Amino acid sequence: MKRIVLALTMVFALAAMASTTQAQGLTFAASKGQSAEQQTKDAGECKAIAVQQSGFDPAKAQAAAAQPQQAAGGERARGAAKGAAVGAAAGAIAGDPGKGAAAGAAAGTVGGGMKKRQEGREQAAQAQQQQTAAAQGQGAWDKAMIACMQGRGYMLK
Repeated sequence: MKRIVLALTMVFALAAMASTTQAQGLTFAASKGQSAEQQTKDAGECKAIAVQQSGFDPAKAQAAAAQPQQAAGGERARGAAKGAAVGAAAGAIAGDPGKGAAAGAAAGTVGGGMKKRQEGREQAAQAQQQQTAAAQGQGAWDKAMIACMQGRGYMLK
């Protein structure tokens, strides 16, 4: 349980840092007297180059991060139902299907809960991996964008 809380805390912290970096964006100042129109044109071209070189598109990454994950549920109820069915069959052989169904339902509920917790751990790990990959992609994109703009005579503000 402590690991899940720690993992989720890390995921939310990384997400907050990534969104702050993207919200601030990179800003450049003309160092060779380029016009605002020229700077806009150069920035657009450099953005395309940065996407090509880094393999990362910040606009698409934001859209993917904004999509909500579907919540799964009902694992305990399904486990109880399956356990009750198996328990009733086993109980029928022993002569008391009701008692077998009750025992099976209890065991199934526990099994379903375990499955739900495992899925939660897997989702947290997957979210952390996605955040790490997004942060690395953003870093590579930033580096390519800065190099391109500096090559065209702009300074990073």
